[in-house]
Amino acid sequence: MNIIKELEWRGLVKQITNEERLLKAQNDGAAVYCGFDPTADSLHVGHLMMIVTLKRFDKAEFQAIGLIGGGTGMIGDPSFKADERKLQTDEQVKFHATAIQNQLLRIIPDVTFANNADWLGKMSLIDFLRDVGKDFNISYLLNKDSIATRISTGLSVTEFSYTMLQAYDFYNLYINHNCKVQIGGSDQWGNITSGTDYISTRVGSANTEAAGFTIPLLTKSDGQKFGKTESGAVWLDSNKTSVYDFYQFWINQDDNDCVKMLKYLTFLTKEEIDELEVKHKEAPHFRTMQKTLASEITKFVHGDQELNKAIKLTDAFFTGNILNLDDDLLELAIKSIPTIQLEKTTSAIDAIVNVNAASSKREAREFIKAKAISFNDVAVQDENMLLSEIKTIKNNKIIVKKGKKKYYLLEIK
Repeated sequence: MNIIKELEWRGLVKQITNEERLLKAQNDGAAVYCGFDPTADSLHVGHLMMIVTLKRFDKAEFQAIGLIGGGTGMIGDPSFKADERKLQTDEQVKFHATAIQNQLLRIIPDVTFANNADWLGKMSLIDFLRDVGKDFNISYLLNKDSIATRISTGLSVTEFSYTMLQAYDFYNLYINHNCKVQIGGSDQWGNITSGTDYISTRVGSANTEAAGFTIPLLTKSDGQKFGKTESGAVWLDSNKTSVYDFYQFWINQDDNDCVKMLKYLTFLTKEEIDELEVKHKEAPHFRTMQKTLASEITKFVHGDQELNKAIKLTDAFFTGNILNLDDDLLELAIKSIPTIQLEKTTSAIDAIVNVNAASSKREAREFIKAKAISFNDVAVQDENMLLSEIKTIKNNKIIVKKGKKKYYLLEIK
């Protein structure tokens, strides 16, 4: 498989420093790396583009390396950020780095991992200035878009140094791990070319085999940033975003985005994606593309077992049979429903309004009269009934159902 052709039909080629070197690295079975800075204790769906792309290189006979930025995470990448990042403590960075590495090991276990704190942490300031800084010209750095866009709003020497640290990462992996290629999102082009240029300076332009590659950033068809919802980021950690909510995120993607996402984020072939597109056009109400997208990505991130739970839970929500689920799935359902806490002396009608199942008491009374509201599958008939009179489940919880498919969760304090 020619890695460039494979990525081209998927629309995943943004910039390549040198195609010849990239293909030589593939033929030689050289290493490729992608960096992940530990800015939180979990990655989110916005990182999936790079995770999946790194796996594609692994499948194309590269030696894939995931680089955890335990060192660079102490600084923070300024690339196209409006403001300076708030520095994390050493303990925070270490905790986040461990969490992210464990997460990636679960998702892409065949990939090798390294942490740049292992070499950057041992380098003194004098060593850095003599061995790295001397090979970077100030005018060269100021011409980097990632730096130039921040000059007018303010850029500290700390963040200004980031691109040199990342360049040294590439050089270190190039020399010690036969790593010939760095990949990243298009916002990383400046940092990646700092690395290829630095390696060229150190080993000689006639001898360098280093290449850089970027993919486009994933945006939705309406131009909105991908991966954000009203409730915030969609995390790859099931404790932060339940498997059901993760699955539903993909199920709810717009038709206009599905083909692109199937190409970008799954390992389906061109023929398989073309066939899905035809089936979807013939019967769009079946949402074939969305279901396939959700299944493929949930399986990749969480595994077959968790995917099956998400599908069963989806069916239960759709049919209105949540309380008939076994304990494990019921727990997952509860984690996936918007929750509020109320006092046990709260009346049923106040609870219905507070949980947003109705916009007013008048509307709540209409729902109660129509028997459209139930507490733990028992229709509410008395608006003045107190929550303390209701039989609860799972440590004082009440599942509120409006109609057949709309759910809310009350937790009695």
